[in-house]
Amino acid sequence: MPRGISPRRHAQAVFAIAGERGALDTWAQDLEAIAVAFGDPAVAQFLESPRIPLVQKMDLVRRSLAGLDPLALNLAKLLVLKGRVRMAPPIADEYRRLLDASRGIERAEVTTAVPLESDEVTRISQRLAQLRGREVRVKPEVDPAIVGGIVARIGDKLINASVRTRLMSLKKRLAEGI
Repeated sequence: MPRGISPRRHAQAVFAIAGERGALDTWAQDLEAIAVAFGDPAVAQFLESPRIPLVQKMDLVRRSLAGLDPLALNLAKLLVLKGRVRMAPPIADEYRRLLDASRGIERAEVTTAVPLESDEVTRISQRLAQLRGREVRVKPEVDPAIVGGIVARIGDKLINASVRTRLMSLKKRLAEGI
């Protein structure tokens, strides 16, 4: 990927265009469709191959993304033309983050040792919303290595209330003789 080109810059430009046109949600759907299409390893390999003529690549893009807003289709073609096909999923993620931020919503990745029930996800979301002062949407993840408890990441904030961290802290204090 060329130096200085980032998914954030693309997403910010798209967000500005979508805002001007009053089509924030439509663009979110279109970017997700592009991300899904280009996120397929076989499709990405085809679109990045120097052996495939550009005409065939553009034909595949037109057929697989039929029904998208013409400007979104142009973005997909531009990504193919510039060799940035693999940027599509990060662009969609960054756009979603910008959209959420404009609506006062934060996303949290919550890791637990065992899968959470839906009511537990709701309670965690409500508690994090109280802490942050805004709506928080939780994406649950499972990592048995944390043993128990919870690790929540909201933006650049980390809340680590895992049993593993507590045990490591206890081990360190015992080793220091405290």
